[in-house]
Amino acid sequence: MSVDRVSTNAQAQFMLNQINRANVALTDAQKQVSSGKVANDYAGYKDKVSVLEAARSAGARVDAYQSATQTAITQADLQDTQITSLAGLAAQLRDALTKAVGQNDGSTLMTEAGSIFDSAAQILNSKDANGNYIYGGENNNTPPFTATSLANLLAAPSVASTFDNGQQKQSVRVGDGETVQIGQLASDMGADLMNTLKSVAAFASSSGGYGNTLTPAQSSFLGTQITSAKTAADNLNNVAAANGFTYNRLKDASDQQDSLSTLYKGFVSDIEDVDMPTAVTRLNQNQVALQAALQVTSQLHQISLLNYLNN
Repeated sequence: MSVDRVSTNAQAQFMLNQINRANVALTDAQKQVSSGKVANDYAGYKDKVSVLEAARSAGARVDAYQSATQTAITQADLQDTQITSLAGLAAQLRDALTKAVGQNDGSTLMTEAGSIFDSAAQILNSKDANGNYIYGGENNNTPPFTATSLANLLAAPSVASTFDNGQQKQSVRVGDGETVQIGQLASDMGADLMNTLKSVAAFASSSGGYGNTLTPAQSSFLGTQITSAKTAADNLNNVAAANGFTYNRLKDASDQQDSLSTLYKGFVSDIEDVDMPTAVTRLNQNQVALQAALQVTSQLHQISLLNYLNN
């Protein structure tokens, strides 16, 4: 039986355990420094897993709302331009009627009316980036306004028959339980203007057309249509104002979503991300601890009674 070793088996086993602990700690510290994360699996987060997943889920939901809201903001901005243009066309028709009556000359009135119709029809049948008709409601795959010319509008049994949009206005969810209506319908926007255009065209057809000199009946009739055109312009301006209110509401929702997204990302980061200076310091400490454990273990295996015997 050998009795030359001073170090015992228990001491050796203790030091091996220390080496194992130091090695595991060093490996974990290296992973944290290289990845920037506290752990690579749920086990590393222990009792914080439920909070981490709740923050991630809430953050993902807010980001989804934010994406939808940004799309809605873009649409509301586009609608503002188009609704304002429609209001301008109604005002243009009012001015053309006022000029014809004031100068007692309707020779250019139908040409202007035809141009106004073409521009208005183009707006009512506008498409979004995905090729869907903006003012079609739930029927966004077919043109919401079907008249192709002022003559075609005149031939239609009614203005209402030329609108083929749905009745459901587009909405967007901007938060849990919060929905904002953003869509407009072609029939709501264009009916007044098209009714005035159809009436002007119908009276021209029935009275032999508007010439260089208006008949008393034509002048009287066109005078009533000035009011109709003004009403159409006023109504469209009101629609534009309501759309502007919706735009501002969407912007407010977007700002709130930005704040919530930052908040939830902060929650996740506080749990998931390491404090890098602290992690580097811990890595250095673990490296020193492992080196010390290895050195002590090596020295224990080299110590025997012979080290203490006199030569």
